Amino acid sequence: MEKKLIRVGITQGDLAGVGYEIILKTFADQTMCDMCIPVVYGMSRAALFYRNQLGLATNFTVVQSPAEAQPGRLNLINCSDEDIKISPGYGSAESGHAALVALQRAVEDMKQGNIDVLVTAPINKNQIHSDEFEFTGHTEYLQHELGEGKEALMILMSPVTKVALVTTHLPVSEIAKAITKERVERKIEIFNKSLNQDFTISMPRIAVLSLNPHAGDGGLLGKEEEEVIQPAIAEMQGRGVKCFGPYAADGFFGAGLYSRFDGVLAMYHDQGLAPFKALSGEDGVNFTAGLPIVRTSPDHGTAYDIAGKGEADENSFRQAVYVAIDVWINRQHDREAYANPMKIQELREHENRGSRREETLQV
Repeated sequence: MEKKLIRVGITQGDLAGVGYEIILKTFADQTMCDMCIPVVYGMSRAALFYRNQLGLATNFTVVQSPAEAQPGRLNLINCSDEDIKISPGYGSAESGHAALVALQRAVEDMKQGNIDVLVTAPINKNQIHSDEFEFTGHTEYLQHELGEGKEALMILMSPVTKVALVTTHLPVSEIAKAITKERVERKIEIFNKSLNQDFTISMPRIAVLSLNPHAGDGGLLGKEEEEVIQPAIAEMQGRGVKCFGPYAADGFFGAGLYSRFDGVLAMYHDQGLAPFKALSGEDGVNFTAGLPIVRTSPDHGTAYDIAGKGEADENSFRQAVYVAIDVWINRQHDREAYANPMKIQELREHENRGSRREETLQV
């Protein structure tokens, strides 16, 4: 595969949050600009405001499109010239709309193939919600806009573990009815494929968590394990997927069983993310699996409480950029490996005929 610098599209997130701080801190390191072509979708006025507010020295160049973006520097596309008051820590409908405009522009460029991967800074779901954005988060919006009919899977990952979710942004009162056999099967299938193709794990081992306390205690505390989750696991095992469970979440994480698996599938948001964030510290990355495009984000929110104070840790955002680049490269390798199955079959038949010629078959 020909080496290329990957164009990384970066959305500014909510103007009142820590988005610009973590972006500017990340690309203050010149090596980050040397490994990719970063293109920020945002507002130059906001970038200058936070650079001055925080006393940072990160330079950036305003460009009109990703085609104009240059390597070795941070590039920024002005998505809006609105005179919006920037108030760190105080989200508003205006700051949410600015986040949406930047996201929409980045998504359009992703559709056109003008950027290779997408890294999103945090949004405030309440502030961005409008007639133009009737979604509960980035994951759902990107599935709608860029999914091409495929289903997304939220994966939170770090060097410690990878945790995926059957349900994402649902009220607790709606979770149980959303846990169906078919849905659990689909999420296991997407998770298994992502671990294999996106993270080059040849035979992933997936732990599946229960929904109810103590894994339902044989039906005493709920029947979802017996009627939904166990049959889904059995079905996927029959298809050759190495998935196991269901495990009660408290004992599973408390005993450190996550270290024995390549991934953990949780039934709902807090069941998976609370222990993940406790274990992963500042290294976590949110990765959207299952879609034709590559998208990552830091595993934290807008952090209004520390916005504009210079206290935000950029490591999660930096790791999000790394993961986006790595997954893009892994997918290219995977496509190349299986691009010509007929040629692979011909070579295998040639070897079976007992040819003495030395052939190298690369898969």
